[in-house]
This record gives sequence, C-alpha cells and structure tokens, in this order.
Amino acid sequence: MATDPPPGTAAVASGFAGEVTYTARVVFPVAGPPLVGGTLTVRGDRVAAVEPRGARTPDVDLGNVALIPGLVNAHTHLDLSGARGLVPPTDAAHFTDWLRGVIAYRRGRTPEQVQTDVRAGLAEALDFGTTLIGDIAADGASWDALAAAPARAVVFRELIGLREGRLLEQVKDHWEWVRRPGTGFARRALSPHAPYSVREMMLMWACRCGVPVTVHWMESPAEVELVGTHAGPFVAFLRDLGVWDEGQLIGGFRRTLAHAGLHAPALLLAHANYQPPDDLFRPNTTVVYCPRTHAAFGHPPHPVADFLARGVRVCLGTDSLASNPDLDPLAEARFVRARRPDLPAETILKMVTLAGAEALGWADETGSLEAGKSADAVAVPLPDRDAADPHELLLADHPGERRTLFRGVWRPGVVAAGFSLRSGDAG
Repeated sequence: MATDPPPGTAAVASGFAGEVTYTARVVFPVAGPPLVGGTLTVRGDRVAAVEPRGARTPDVDLGNVALIPGLVNAHTHLDLSGARGLVPPTDAAHFTDWLRGVIAYRRGRTPEQVQTDVRAGLAEALDFGTTLIGDIAADGASWDALAAAPARAVVFRELIGLREGRLLEQVKDHWEWVRRPGTGFARRALSPHAPYSVREMMLMWACRCGVPVTVHWMESPAEVELVGTHAGPFVAFLRDLGVWDEGQLIGGFRRTLAHAGLHAPALLLAHANYQPPDDLFRPNTTVVYCPRTHAAFGHPPHPVADFLARGVRVCLGTDSLASNPDLDPLAEARFVRARRPDLPAETILKMVTLAGAEALGWADETGSLEAGKSADAVAVPLPDRDAADPHELLLADHPGERRTLFRGVWRPGVVAAGFSLRSGDAG
C-alpha cells in the first residue's frame, strides 16, 4: 500500500517537468481498441495522452505487461474478510443455511475485529490493483478505512430491519450518516439489503436520498419464491429471527423497486441471478454480477448475456470472502472469459473497469485511460506467447505481481519490481 514514488520513477518525473510516458506490450484504454506497444503519458495525477506505438518516445518501458485502467470492484463486503473458509457456500437450494452462518459470524465479531477485517480485505483488494471499490457495510463500518485509502470508494451503508417500531429511528440514523461530508475520494451511499430483510418503505426512502443505492436482488431460488408467493425457505428463516410478517414484509417489493429506483442517481442490483431482463431496468440501473460467488452456490448460468443484449449495464464484483476465494476483480473477469466464450473479451474487460466506474458514479474520473482522467492504471504481467486478440493474453490465467498507478503514483514502485528505465532518461 506504499504510495511514495520509487527510485528512478521520481527522477523520470522531475526530469520531464512532471510528465512521464510509459510503454507496455499492450495498452488497453478500454474507451478504444488495445494498442500493441502503445504509450500512456502521465502529467501530475492526470492522463495526458494515450497513443499508439511511435507517436512519442517513452521514458519508462514496463516490459511484457498489459497496462489497463485501475480495476473496479463494484460489490464487496470488506467487513466479512475474516470469514474466509469459515462459512462455506451451500448449494443454491440451501442458501438460507449459508445466511444463518453469516449472521452467526457477524454476531460473534467485536467492533475491533470488524475493523481488522475491513483493513485486511482492503489491503488485499489494493494489492490486486483495485482503484475503485463499492463496499456494503453495516453501520458504514468501512468508511474510515476507505476514506483514508489510496483508492476511490462508494460506501453503501446497509439498511436491515423488518420491525416496524424501529423504522423511524433507522431513517433518522441513516439520514444523519448520509448527510455527513464525504471526501475527495470516498462517497456515501445506501443499501436497503434485500427483499427478505428490509421493508419497502425503507427502499422508497433510500431511493429518494439523492445517493446511489444498491440492493441484493434475486440472488437465490428461495428469494424468488418469497417474492412471488410469500412462501419457501425464507419463511422459516424469518420466523426463527422473529421478524416474519406476511402482511407487511414484501408486498410489491419488485414494483416498488421499479418505481422508486427511478429516483436514485444510480441503482445497482447485486447478483440478479434469477432476474429476467425485463422492464425493471432503466438507464440508471446496473446489474453487478459476482461470477465466482455465483458458481460457488451452483446457480444455473447467469443471464448476463441476456442483460447485455438488452442494453443493460453489467459490471463485476467479488462479493465477500465468506463466499469467494479472494478479492481480485481481474480473477472474476478471467473466470467469466473461461466459462462464457459467448461474451466478447472486450466487454468482459469493460465490466471490470469502465462499466463499474459508470455504475458507481466515478466514470468522469476513472474506469478508462483517457486524456484528462485520473492516472489510475494497473500493469498486469502477460504470458510469453502471442495471440491474435490481445484481450486473450490479458484474460488468461497468468501469475505475476501487478503494479498499480493511482493518481500518477505507483503503489509500490515499478523500478523496484524490475521494470526497466530507458537508458539515459533518469538516474
């Protein structure tokens, strides 16, 4: 997580009046086609230019790497980072059993342990090259860590509650939180958790607060059954928690989501494993697909291709370490490429970069390598072979340490990692 420029890189910057041009085997702007041997020119904390090979002489050769925009993880739960391996996913039919395990885990954590979990998850996310995170956090617990991190973030404070007596108290508490000032790199948002865990009134209220909203939606067969018929495994699950109320629980949650969601600046539907691409979707709506979590529960193939064909924006998330092996967004993209050859490779890369930035409201700053945007990029080692489409090299599983550029500063430094400076350009 170091943010100081490494030896050599700083010398290049000072020697070129704060402007440095990097070259790599392939530069992926995402906003345009990949550039073999292309260059990325950084001036201060901004992208000054992205150009094809030969347009200008590079100062730093990054070698056999892909230079891509900073990775975007649009849906995760950093506060569950300590649960890795402790709450293994069930099969899809027993999703509520997994939820019971997650609830028990959370209830057993002290506030200090939660903060330790958040920091550990954040460190892992940064190491993988994540520069923008959408985190779901009970009580906004990850705010302090993310506000101080060398990354951008949207912190969705989680709304959970079905007991009518606490609704006004919850509204007041969450309103005070969301009205507090953000920072230059962290923004506040809300997450009415799911149809089985929050009342429609809270969903309607959240969508009118003027901040992005994310909802866990159509994640399991049990949720489909609950929303459709008020029956199924969630009935016993909610009765055990003492909150089952058939008359007030869900009503027209889907209808409310379709209408109230129009008022939110952005509406993110996490998972949508069983949601058809219908009229629920508006221009402000994004599906956040969590591929490896989806696979871990054994769900049927995700309707991602149908969403994309209909013009619905889709981005990627890792979900939490209670259901996923790590917090690597690029691993999600590679997983999708290996199992969904029907999806274009360039679309998959966009799902983990620009589409995520658009969904989280940061596309004016990050998500693609374009002049004027923040200089956020990741140098990803590539296999030592050729491919007709450079995307296939990037999306192939390949080891190697990545290096991340955030606002024009490497974390950690490229020179220390063995990248070569062009002779004579710097000491």
